[in-house]
Amino acid sequence: MPEDRPGPSAPIAPARARTAPAALATPRPRAFGAVNWRGLWTLYKKEVRRFLKVHFQTVLAPVVTSLLFMIVFSLAIGAQRGEILGVAYASFLGPGLVMLGVLNNAFANSSSSLIGAKMMNNTVDFLMPPLSPAELAAAFIGGAVTRGVLVGVATAVCIAPFVDMSVAHPWAVAYFGLSAALMMGVIGVMAGLWAEKFDHLAVVTNFVILPLAFLSGTFYSVEILPEPFYTISHINPVFFLIDGFRYGFIGAGDSHLGVGIAVIAGLNLVLITACYLLLRSGWRLKS
Repeated sequence: MPEDRPGPSAPIAPARARTAPAALATPRPRAFGAVNWRGLWTLYKKEVRRFLKVHFQTVLAPVVTSLLFMIVFSLAIGAQRGEILGVAYASFLGPGLVMLGVLNNAFANSSSSLIGAKMMNNTVDFLMPPLSPAELAAAFIGGAVTRGVLVGVATAVCIAPFVDMSVAHPWAVAYFGLSAALMMGVIGVMAGLWAEKFDHLAVVTNFVILPLAFLSGTFYSVEILPEPFYTISHINPVFFLIDGFRYGFIGAGDSHLGVGIAVIAGLNLVLITACYLLLRSGWRLKS
């Protein structure tokens, strides 16, 4: 029998019912409030993950360097030096080495992040999102502080089995440790804005950061310095950072603690303001 087919006048059934497209809602601008917390947190996480991804270079290598300093100086002059500020030389040296790691790594994190972005033309990644200059500064500086504190804690933990690292004044350790990481993080941001290549950062590191750190009482007490070097050492802000940080461990220092607290607080305020103004102007980022 022939297959039944609809006649010419029979209605043709629709192939498939089609649903009308839903009306698209009009996009609305996202309201961030006074602070773009999501953007700030995202950029901060990016800064932290950037150095954690190469933790052997950014965290473990500075710890090994500090341990080598401890071994060399303890063996070379530790036995002959005697006590300094009422403690053994190794106990005097330990907090200075911890602070040295905090200073160097906080500066390296923020400065290398900015110069790397500039060299690879990736600055658009943090300039296009709705982040204010204050939020950019907070994220970059926050990442630098995190790395500096992490290296400092790791160094103290690794040194502790060989040196008495008992804490006499925890508030001083926290204040001067965080202030040091903050200061070098801010300086690193400004150096990263100024530099056009990694060689420029090397100039700042070798001719500014390292001399200030090594000539600030890290390996010796400034009390042994003759004039005018004794007076000059008190102009160095890193001296107050290291001396105050060491006071937190051994309970003694070479300077008046109140002066150090005031100097560091005032200097950090000036540096943060300058860093904000540079980011707001877009100097060497947008121009």
